[in-house]
Parts: sequence; C-alpha cells; structure tokens
Amino acid sequence: MDLYDEACFECSKLITTKYSTSFSKGIRAFNKQFRYPVYAIYGFVRYADEIVDTFHNHDKARLISDFKQETFKAINQKISLNPVLHSFQIVVNQYGIDSQLIEEFLRSMEMDLDHKVYDDAGYQTYIHGSAGVIGLMCLQVFCGGDKGLYQQLMPMALSLGSAFQKINFLRDIKSDYEDRGRTYFPGVDFKNFTQQDKQHIEADIQHDFDEGYKGIMLLPKGVRLGVYVAYCYYLQLFKKIAHTPVNEILDHRIRISNIRKGLLYVKARITQGI
Repeated sequence: MDLYDEACFECSKLITTKYSTSFSKGIRAFNKQFRYPVYAIYGFVRYADEIVDTFHNHDKARLISDFKQETFKAINQKISLNPVLHSFQIVVNQYGIDSQLIEEFLRSMEMDLDHKVYDDAGYQTYIHGSAGVIGLMCLQVFCGGDKGLYQQLMPMALSLGSAFQKINFLRDIKSDYEDRGRTYFPGVDFKNFTQQDKQHIEADIQHDFDEGYKGIMLLPKGVRLGVYVAYCYYLQLFKKIAHTPVNEILDHRIRISNIRKGLLYVKARITQGI
C-alpha cells in the first residue's frame, strides 16, 4: 500500500472513531486485513448521512448529487482527491462491491431530503438502502470472493442491518421527529405514541436480531468477534430502550455508557473464546 492510500484509509478510520465508538471498537476486533476496508465503507456512508442530516445551511440536494457523481467517478477512475472516496473506491474495486448496493444506499439518503412520513413500502425501501446494503457491502469484504458463503449469509446480514437501523430510529425519535420532522415508523403518530406501538416495533426488531445472530455465528473467524461486539452493543441498547417508558423515549436519547461498552467488549471476547 502506498503512502497516499494509507493516508486516505487513516482519514476514514478517524471519521469512524469520531462518530461511532460502538463500530470503531467492533472494527478493532477484526483481523488486521479487514479493518481498513470497513473503515472505508463506514467513512463513505457517514459522509453521505452528514449531508442530509446536518448541512442545513447548504443546498443538500446539490451536495448529495455531487457526492454521488464524485463517488462513481472515483470508482471508475480508481482515484480521488477526496480521501474518503479514494479509500472507498479501493475497497469497491478490490472486492467487487456491486454498484447497485451503492445506488440503493444513496437513494435512501436522497429520500431523507423530501420524505418526512413513511408508509410501509417507503419504510422497507429506506431501511434496505440505508442499512441493509451497508451490511452487504461489509459481507462482500468478509467473504473475500466466496460467492456461496455470501449468498448463504445475505438474508441474515440484511436482518442484522435492519435491526441496527430500527434501534437507531427508536433511539433518535426525539431528534428525528422534533428537529427534522421525520417519522420513519409507518402508521405511528408520535403525538399519541403508545406502549403498544413501542412493543410492536420491538417485536419486529427482536425477530431481526434473532435472524442476524444466526449469520454472525457463520461468519469467518477473522471478523466474527467484531460483528458480535457490535451486536452486543446494539442488543444492550435495545434492552435498555425496551425497559424505558414511552414518555422517556420521546424526551431524551437513550445511550450506553463507555464503561458499559468496555465491559460488553470483554464479555464478548470471553463468549467467543478469544
């Protein structure tokens, strides 16, 4: 790896550690050859998400359109002066990541620009594009060209990504609804959000978690612990949300402390015999 490539991967690593302690700790549990590729994927999706979520004083539609064009230009030319896009294109080209997955992800980001209330079809489309395909990008890296393993694990990777995203929706209800005017869960009125509504959503998440766990146990050893660590963090967050009354969910963001995350990491290593 030349110096420019390494510097770009380090930029994606920095973005990951700044934005997500959960995922960055999980990535550090991967064997070394998997870390840079996953940092690159996370850096790419984080940049796109930032455009639609936080760049309020700018033309978001133009920015996400330009970002999309620059992404595919980088992939086609196999270079970019944007370090995040450069590291991402290396991974895309090296592992043969399907361009349709990238298209579907960016389409979900575009949906956040003009969709405020989602029906069931829009909800499923958004989750697949914003979370499921990210899991599939990572899975292509994990499987290293083993198409049979990829096909076997694909449904379970989609379920795990779906579980993570739905938990994010529950955790971020206050900011999504009050600050951005978004209602992701179809048929839910947050002015009259009930315990029954919450339990229905949680049952759906639990099903996704159960399916996703099956896939984790079938992953190659070099990545299994890292994905299991992320699973444990999200499972703990899910349990905390499940035990939190509806009015508190609407009032503040539920978190897992860094100390608790550290304990979960140690427990995960013990559970996996590492």
